[in-house]
Amino acid sequence: MSIKENINKLRFEIPEGVDLLAVSKTKPIEDLEEAYQAGIRDFGENKVQELLSKEEEFHKDVRWHLIGKLQTNKVKYLVDKVYLIHSLSSLKLLKEVERVFRNADKIANTLIQINIGREESKSGILEEELFDLINEVEKCNHVFVKGIMVIIPKGNDEDNRKYFRRTKKIFDDLKQKDYKNIKMEILSMGMTHDFKVAIEEGSTLVRVGQGVFGERDYNI
Repeated sequence: MSIKENINKLRFEIPEGVDLLAVSKTKPIEDLEEAYQAGIRDFGENKVQELLSKEEEFHKDVRWHLIGKLQTNKVKYLVDKVYLIHSLSSLKLLKEVERVFRNADKIANTLIQINIGREESKSGILEEELFDLINEVEKCNHVFVKGIMVIIPKGNDEDNRKYFRRTKKIFDDLKQKDYKNIKMEILSMGMTHDFKVAIEEGSTLVRVGQGVFGERDYNI
């Protein structure tokens, strides 16, 4: 199917109230253009450099999401370029985002990435570290947390559901609390292979790459 046909199929499968983020990492501008013409305005990139390159030459009404691991030395490049950072995952990174965006007198909108599966190969804070990070966020003036993001371990629907359900409970518990810089609006969970289960368990934003663009080109 074409990219447009993929998007139309996804729109049929994704209910109202859940946002579709087209994960465009490694994809050429021509593919992004086809998605744009089909109505997509939110694109997700893994690497800062690729995001910057595409942002420079693409439509200016696009909202760019940084969904990959963010290194502290790359934070400075995201000012005025990124709509939402999905991967706030450590105190060190938080402090650098606050410093850089304070110097620019801007606000960084972020999601806290939780390593819900406790995988050594994945970024994200562990559950027991969450409130230490939240306490530091509350001291910031230029970082705003809008929700949570997870990348769960690969598994079957039953395993996936367990992780999604656990994340939703954390999201709901935080939603009940009154914070200065934190408001649980976005629950970013679910990708091409598991977004349907994620939506059933409360996701408000799904990150779909292959389901939009087809197989990824790993040579780029």
